[in-house]
Amino acid sequence: MKKTSLLILFLISFLLLSCNERNESNNTKPTKRISDLDQIKNRGKLVALTGYNSYSYFVYRGQPMGFEYDLVSQLAESLDLDLEIVIVKEINKMFEMLNNGEGDIIAYNLTVTKDRAEQVSFTKHHNTTVQTLVQRKPDNWRDMKLHQIEETLIRNPIELEGKTIHVESGSAYLSRLENLSEEIGGDINIIEAEPELSTEELIEMVSAGVIDYTVADENIARLHQAYYSNIDTGTKVSLPQRIAWAVRKDSDDLLHTVNFWLEEMQKKPAYFVTYRKYYKNRNEFRSRIKSDFFLSRSGRISEYDDLVKDNLVDLPWDWRLIASQIYQESQFDPSARSWAGAVGLMQLLPETAENFGVKDPFDPKQSVDAGIEYMAWLDNYFTQYVDDPDERIKFVLASYNIGFGHVEDAIRLAKKYGADPQKWKDNVAEYLLKKSKKKYYNDEVVRNGYCRGVETVNYVEEIFERFEQYKQFISASNVHIQRKLFSFVLPFGKR
Repeated sequence: MKKTSLLILFLISFLLLSCNERNESNNTKPTKRISDLDQIKNRGKLVALTGYNSYSYFVYRGQPMGFEYDLVSQLAESLDLDLEIVIVKEINKMFEMLNNGEGDIIAYNLTVTKDRAEQVSFTKHHNTTVQTLVQRKPDNWRDMKLHQIEETLIRNPIELEGKTIHVESGSAYLSRLENLSEEIGGDINIIEAEPELSTEELIEMVSAGVIDYTVADENIARLHQAYYSNIDTGTKVSLPQRIAWAVRKDSDDLLHTVNFWLEEMQKKPAYFVTYRKYYKNRNEFRSRIKSDFFLSRSGRISEYDDLVKDNLVDLPWDWRLIASQIYQESQFDPSARSWAGAVGLMQLLPETAENFGVKDPFDPKQSVDAGIEYMAWLDNYFTQYVDDPDERIKFVLASYNIGFGHVEDAIRLAKKYGADPQKWKDNVAEYLLKKSKKKYYNDEVVRNGYCRGVETVNYVEEIFERFEQYKQFISASNVHIQRKLFSFVLPFGKR
């Protein structure tokens, strides 16, 4: 009886202890999860992975452009975030980098497939397309009647049995052709191209006779048909497929936000204007491709590249940074004029032009010579304030835009109020912004009065953003590193 009583007491104690532990556990407040979107906002920028081509993202006459670029820029702006674009040459690498945390979103022309959906979460699709065969017309097609040309072309996918088709590495075209081979009950010789070759380049190879066939999304293929008149894009090899962006599987908040933004965006005319600009305007596409200043092909930012490089003897800056500044000043227009009286490529004010011996400020050489000489002078002047030469560039650019007196005022204000006077972002830049407020432009350390610093802060930021984009397309030595062109010339009359 005594043993039974002790056993009962032990069981009661155990149950009471377990209840207390459960109560303590239930009373503990759960740790609030920091969402993926919160982390991005804390960082202050959205990192978008994309590819380079003539419709998603490219640089034309010095300006970053493209359907995906325009849209993701607007997305970042709506979230009050800076945007960092990372070019990725291989589609498979995009998924790898996304899931490794090297990017927040893939903003690219991705086909939604079941295999891919196991790796990432796709956003709401923003387009649909079909895959189409790209094939070459006969060499003498211009002398043939339409029905004669048709007789030489593949129109029934069954006719692809035994044919060799090159497709972009990692693309959805590969799995589609494998399925098509099963469907027609015959082998299609499918060759996955080298990872650095894009669908655009494969289309170019078809036109030039280097390969016979490739596959592309219909909207992309039709664009290129405007440039390569000897290709045909009329044979569909798939049903309609969805095109979307992608985020990581655990990026639920970002996914929800992007989906909501896309739904709202697609209700606006601006979305369709942007789509038509890059996918429907074939004349504009043809002009870009043929231009000497379509950077992904030519490796040239502007016709003034060499002029800039030749003038950097006394200013050891990256020439691509100066090119970005010239775009910011004049969009490479030597006849440009500003409301303030600045003129030419480097937008020289009359007094600056006179001080540096400029006779004709509209002459590109004189303008670039004087502009760079002036910045070299500013760079030397600001050595008394800023030790780090890379950080000093921002002070020089700001001074070029607003005058060095206002920048000196901001340095003095930063020093007085405990900010770092040798750092631009979040320090001196902040006090340049504050110089539009009475408290600060009337401060005893200020010698040059009121200024509207927001334009200058944006000026410096936009030059560096564009510079980062230029660096992804073209090397400092001007050896183009992104596009590996083939060493062939298109036969006469094929474009």
